[in-house]
Amino acid sequence: MKRNLLNLTRNTYDLLIIGGGIYGACIAWEASLRGLSVALVEKGDFASATSANSLKTIHGGLRYLQNADFRRMRESIRERRTLLRIAPHLIHPLPVLIPTYGHGMKGKEALSLALAVNDMISCDRNQLADPQKHIPNGRVISAQDCQKLLPGIPDQGLTGGALFYDAQVYNSERLPLSFLQSAAQAGADVANYVEGIGFLKQGNRITGIKAKDTLTGDHFDIRAKTVINTSGPWMNQVLGWLQGHSLSVKVPLAKAVNLVTRPLFQTYAVGISSTNSYRDPDAIVNKGSRFLFIAPWRGKSIIGTSYTVWDEKPDDLQVTTADIQDLLDQINQAYPPANLKPEDVDFVHGGLLPRTGVDSHTGEPLLEKQYHIHDHAREGLPGLLSIIGVKYTTARDVAEKAIDQLFTSWGQKPPKSVSNITPIYGGEIERFDTFLQTALTNSPDGLTEETMRRLVYNYGSVYPNILQSLEDNLHQQQMPVDELAVLKAEVIHAVREEMAQTLSDVIFRRTELGSAGVPEPHILKYCAETMATELGWSFTRIEQEIQAVKEVNQHRFLTVV
Repeated sequence: MKRNLLNLTRNTYDLLIIGGGIYGACIAWEASLRGLSVALVEKGDFASATSANSLKTIHGGLRYLQNADFRRMRESIRERRTLLRIAPHLIHPLPVLIPTYGHGMKGKEALSLALAVNDMISCDRNQLADPQKHIPNGRVISAQDCQKLLPGIPDQGLTGGALFYDAQVYNSERLPLSFLQSAAQAGADVANYVEGIGFLKQGNRITGIKAKDTLTGDHFDIRAKTVINTSGPWMNQVLGWLQGHSLSVKVPLAKAVNLVTRPLFQTYAVGISSTNSYRDPDAIVNKGSRFLFIAPWRGKSIIGTSYTVWDEKPDDLQVTTADIQDLLDQINQAYPPANLKPEDVDFVHGGLLPRTGVDSHTGEPLLEKQYHIHDHAREGLPGLLSIIGVKYTTARDVAEKAIDQLFTSWGQKPPKSVSNITPIYGGEIERFDTFLQTALTNSPDGLTEETMRRLVYNYGSVYPNILQSLEDNLHQQQMPVDELAVLKAEVIHAVREEMAQTLSDVIFRRTELGSAGVPEPHILKYCAETMATELGWSFTRIEQEIQAVKEVNQHRFLTVV
């Protein structure tokens, strides 16, 4: 995957995508698979905003039972199965335990029924050849067993626990990257650090965008038959280029915050009810409180989510000390043994989601629940579609529907989509456990099992590319086979093959070095010096890049990822 801006200026594409998060990446892959010429640009690095700031959970939609929204449940279950199939290195089953209290909506009986209905609705969830990807049936456990698994859980009214399985994405930044690499292999031209600054028009028809290379300051035009706006929180800003036009799309935003902390639970993800009151206006049955989720993550816990209204510009997003303390207080009240303090926070995730309004009683945002594919031809602006996504899990499905609609708008019959059965880059794995064991058995001398596991989980079937880069560097520099040598190979691969332009790209989005906190100074320095050799950085630039990484999450209290 190469950053070739000259190609962007030379061609007129069938489709130009603005935004390189999970939705833009899935649309690029979907369109490329169906034979379209595709370009995609991202103003920052790929998946560096909301797509990076998730709870890393691929939801099967159990929570939609309270709305009796079986259509969304089926959609989520289907897409969870699809991701387990096409990205087997990145998506894995995750056990989830919910303590049950009393005999009402949070009780053992109600949850037992919910699990049974969930299993029935997801009866085809295990139509996958790989047994490692199978999702077991849910079941209830006794109060005693629940206390053993969750020591210190409040026991007043405790009646047991509901155990079910969902899925977790091992590296939420590499999943969009893999979709983009797949699209690039199919012929798409993709580029990060290219900012759209205006639309190109012929009459009222949108024919492309005016763009700026944020690395050099160069300006150029990119032309396309249709432009799809998948800019997420920047949706309003992009549509603001259409001054003088009355548009029906306006996306208010909510700030979402997750925390990475010292580990609370080792094996299970745990769902507990916050003591804060909350009412879902669309729910048939309301539990009366918002759900908090604690999942194992990189030997730590990832905890979320808290939501607040955000009416400022998306570029100004900050996670404040008050945001962090509020979420810590919610966790400590729901699970007192956690006793989390600010110093226990290793990393902060902050992102922006679409909302529909604000709860008049609590002041909390009401989150948008439905995706939207908006064709601006309805407003007299053909050639432009906007996608409002609400869920990481279902991005591929929305991409399929968007490309179907695109062909229809051209008066053409959409070619059949095969993205639900086509492995993405790194996903050519029939049985994950067998593949992993083979990799461990054939590991080069000097590499630990932990290192090989990390390579397989991040790169999947293309992990030999990293080993090849490792071998090339060993021969050239007579390096020993150790962890630093592997790290150097990953950094070089990220620069040469994955379009990494900054140290932050490598630390936070190409490797897992920064997924649970900023790495040690000597690691940062080593990575920066490796990039400097590749990209010709000066000593001053090296220092600037290191400082930029430190500032991303510097003591966690005033920054956003």
